[in-house]
Amino acid sequence: MKLYIAEKPSLARAIAEALPKPHRKADGCIHVGNGDVVSWCIGHLLTQVDPEAYDPIYKKWQFEHLPIIPDKWKLKSTPRTSKQLAILKKLIKQADQLVHVGDPDREGQLLVDEVIHFSGVKGKKLQQTERCLVSDLTTNAVKRSLKQLRSNQEFVALSTSALARTRADWLYGLNLTRVYTLQAQKSGYKGVISVGRVQTPLLGLVTRRDEQIEAFVSKPFYEVLAHLKTDKNEQFSAKWKPSESCVKYQDEEGRVVVKGLAENVASRITNQDAVVSAFSAKNKNQIAPLPYNLSSLQIDAAKRFHYSAQQVLDCCQALYERHKLITYPRSDSRYLPRNHHSQASAVTNAIANNESSLKPHATNADLTIKGRAWNDKKIDAHHAIIPTDSRKLLSSLDSMSQNIYRLIARQYLMQFFPDYCYAECIAEVEINGGLFVAKAKSKVSDGWKVLVDRQEKDTYLPNLKKGQLLFCEKGEVLEKNTQPPAYFTDATLLAAMSNITRFVKDPSLKAILKETDGLGTEATRAGIIELLFKRQFLKRTGKVIQATEVGRKLIQSLPETLTLPDMTAQWEMQLNAISEKKQSYNGFVLPLQTQLTAMIEQAIIDGPQALKDLPATASPFKKSYRKKSTVKKTSYSKTKKP
Repeated sequence: MKLYIAEKPSLARAIAEALPKPHRKADGCIHVGNGDVVSWCIGHLLTQVDPEAYDPIYKKWQFEHLPIIPDKWKLKSTPRTSKQLAILKKLIKQADQLVHVGDPDREGQLLVDEVIHFSGVKGKKLQQTERCLVSDLTTNAVKRSLKQLRSNQEFVALSTSALARTRADWLYGLNLTRVYTLQAQKSGYKGVISVGRVQTPLLGLVTRRDEQIEAFVSKPFYEVLAHLKTDKNEQFSAKWKPSESCVKYQDEEGRVVVKGLAENVASRITNQDAVVSAFSAKNKNQIAPLPYNLSSLQIDAAKRFHYSAQQVLDCCQALYERHKLITYPRSDSRYLPRNHHSQASAVTNAIANNESSLKPHATNADLTIKGRAWNDKKIDAHHAIIPTDSRKLLSSLDSMSQNIYRLIARQYLMQFFPDYCYAECIAEVEINGGLFVAKAKSKVSDGWKVLVDRQEKDTYLPNLKKGQLLFCEKGEVLEKNTQPPAYFTDATLLAAMSNITRFVKDPSLKAILKETDGLGTEATRAGIIELLFKRQFLKRTGKVIQATEVGRKLIQSLPETLTLPDMTAQWEMQLNAISEKKQSYNGFVLPLQTQLTAMIEQAIIDGPQALKDLPATASPFKKSYRKKSTVKKTSYSKTKKP
């Protein structure tokens, strides 16, 4: 008997539907026509045990117990999952062949692997376990996946990466939460100081941005425009480009801050002859943006519809599992396998059927185009989020689901349109020894931008030639004011998490981090943001996200190293290296344990003074906030109070 182990019941039902009939439903599983069985997990069936499971003395929080580092890690079931775990263990023992059908990401890989190992599978049976990667729950897509089984051994590194993250988060969150909570209590604080390697730096990002805005003092700066005309009375304007001799009159952004200098330049160019020192007019192409991964979809949905990251993720899960209209949503990839191109006709036909507003674009799509999105070298366990070939009128869905589907479908259709083509003109004009620059950009052909609602406004310059004489009728001084950085919104906070390198202080770390390394993962970012809202560390004011007073005081009270993204960005880089077999588990975890010991020793040395600014009685926790997180597995942060 072959046993298919799915990550969740909805996936199990989709697998069973693609297998021979008749089907017979039983407790916790589905028997299919050829004698095989499909069963499922319910997310993580196993969880890390509490510290007191290693030693009862850990139940009471004390400095002398820290750091708590298990010699041999233990897992346990929960009351919610124990029944299904027992069913799976029995089926695993009976099965001749196992097929791992977890979601195609590192958490999906780990949660089924840990059940297999917890059930005692070893030797040949373990070696022969197969892996089925399902990114599309339509029956035809699942059937294709079932014909492309791979050895589960190929994904050991992915599972190891997830295991390293889970254990490291437990070590970091549990030990630092305990030590700082104990220190805060010395100052009279009655709550729990929850510290996490992702949540705390994220709160730090928001807090520092709020403080920058409050401390910001607007300062004037000046630009000079030259209003020019040709001998044919064609008029345009060019902006002054200060020379190196003006550096001492500029700020760090290169803006002129001395009004007298700008007024002098404007005066010197008024009613003066000018000459074109350089002119270029080129046609340029802009290729279509890639299909979405989860973060890029969440960012666009936040910009366009003001949806939160969690709303987008929840909506995508429903479109994937319930409606089967999109592929696996928790993807960090923006590329597609080359063989998926053969399904383009079926997918575009489904889009035309499902959404009338996109039907003309689906009809006009050139399916012979096979651009950069189709790249097998960029594909690992999962691919970009795209529509499936499933047909269902969007009018039957809620408005949010319709909006999200349209975004995904539009982004997919862009792949079958030519490049956007535009003309770019740049003129350099010399006036009385000063250099002035004018730029213009105008559309040549829409290409993929025919699918974009808002088009850029065209600008033009006369057809100039190098050496051509012009006349400057007037020099104009524009007085502007520096603007503070903007408060974070859902879109910009997600963008910051996705490209955390911009906020890393350590120059050596900044130099080696890739742009793709981020704060948290595609699957966890929405949950982490929501966690900070639930703990009342963050608040929303309209579209703006700010830190609460308690959140700010917490960040101000902790050592700066714990509130910066440097360490967690480095973690993500190392975890990716483990999944790519470039680093070992011990090479990541053992140095972390040493680092953790030093952090705890420093926290104890600093004493209660470090947390003196926290309110004595306010606690950011409420019982109602201790619900199960929407992310698959969180760090050790739901710890009990001492």
